Amino acid sequence: MVRAPRELAGGPLILSAPGSDDIDRIADLCRDPRIAAWTTVPTPYERTHAEGFVTRVVPDGWTSGRECTWAIREATTHVLHGMIGLHHIDEGEGEIGYWLAEEARGRGWMARAVQVVLDFAFAEAPDGLGLQRVVWHAYAGNAASAAVARRAGFQWEGVARLGVAHRGVRRDDWQAGLLATDPRESSSGWPEYTYIQAPA
Repeated sequence: MVRAPRELAGGPLILSAPGSDDIDRIADLCRDPRIAAWTTVPTPYERTHAEGFVTRVVPDGWTSGRECTWAIREATTHVLHGMIGLHHIDEGEGEIGYWLAEEARGRGWMARAVQVVLDFAFAEAPDGLGLQRVVWHAYAGNAASAAVARRAGFQWEGVARLGVAHRGVRRDDWQAGLLATDPRESSSGWPEYTYIQAPA
């Protein structure tokens, strides 16, 4: 089991654990209402939230082996543009989650970051976590996240009606899964409504 931050690289990106130098940048990006609409980041987002995330949540997750969190950085500048992680790691399964700053969208970066993290998730120790399954969840209407998951090969598994609470409101929960043995190519079989982005 990996219990220390592992840096990953792929194409134009470097994935590394966020540090103290990233606190202000994280706080600034997480104030974007479009990120808040589709994630569980606190709102309103304060600098103290970013401090707690960087100094407690991220290192505790790595140490416990239950959470692996990376900052998504442009390799040439090392500027942080988003976050990606494997969460709730247990008994061969983990859940992938991600967000990206507005100025970094549309470049294929998140698709690349997801592939790099999946390589790590499915690789056997000591090169990876040796997971058998990675699950993806999104609030209903998050077609942008669904497009990334679909491109990565995740297979549609259904909707949990009002299956998740978000800021005091029950919302439908989309779910898809990817097994270590599944092809890592764009998958079919996703409902048409997962292609339509809802307003943030």
